Amino acid sequence: MSKYEEIRQSAYESNMQLPKLGLVLFTFGNVSAADRAQAVFAIKPSGVPYEDLSPAKMVIVDFEGKTVEGDLRPSSDTLTHAVLYQHWEKIGGIVHTHSTYATAWAQSQRSIPIFGTTHADHNTVDIPCAAPMSDEMIQGNYEYQTGFQIMNELKERGLSYEEIEMILVGNHAPFTWGKTPEKAVYNSAVLESIAQMALLTEQINPKAPRLQDSLIKKHFERKHGPDSYYGQ
Repeated sequence: MSKYEEIRQSAYESNMQLPKLGLVLFTFGNVSAADRAQAVFAIKPSGVPYEDLSPAKMVIVDFEGKTVEGDLRPSSDTLTHAVLYQHWEKIGGIVHTHSTYATAWAQSQRSIPIFGTTHADHNTVDIPCAAPMSDEMIQGNYEYQTGFQIMNELKERGLSYEEIEMILVGNHAPFTWGKTPEKAVYNSAVLESIAQMALLTEQINPKAPRLQDSLIKKHFERKHGPDSYYGQ
């Protein structure tokens, strides 16, 4: 039994959720699952169709982005995952997709406004859109720099990765994360739903107001606050 079997299985199962949830087309997306004790993560191999995946095909990579175990080339986004794992010590899973509605907001270079309580159930702020990458960063190590593009945007907004677990990368697409790969996938699906609802909201009423602060606080805290009462 390989010492990486658990994260390989976790990464495989989480990757297989992406097409089931309608978050990917063809091979447009990836999930990674980290093992903090061993300082490695398992990630989808690059360009392999989801129907051809198996736990054994997940590639094991260290937090520097170097392949530790596996015969296939890891996802082209591997260095972005590596940077985030290196700097954000409390995350155990990362998802990157090109899901339609979230990507449309990213391509529009717009943060997603907090219009309703579905959004407030998960975040107390607009879902941030990072500024498009500079020419200098693009010409460098692009995927590596994407990790810093994400971190820098949260820092500039005074947000921590524990406060908000999703972001849009300007002109690119969404990234989400969580304490587990399963939570990161959940966040990816929630982000896509919020993005769709926000678009429809603006189409129905281009002057739709932002959700009032009292409702933001109520909906977030009833689910995540010290006195939360949502669920069993």
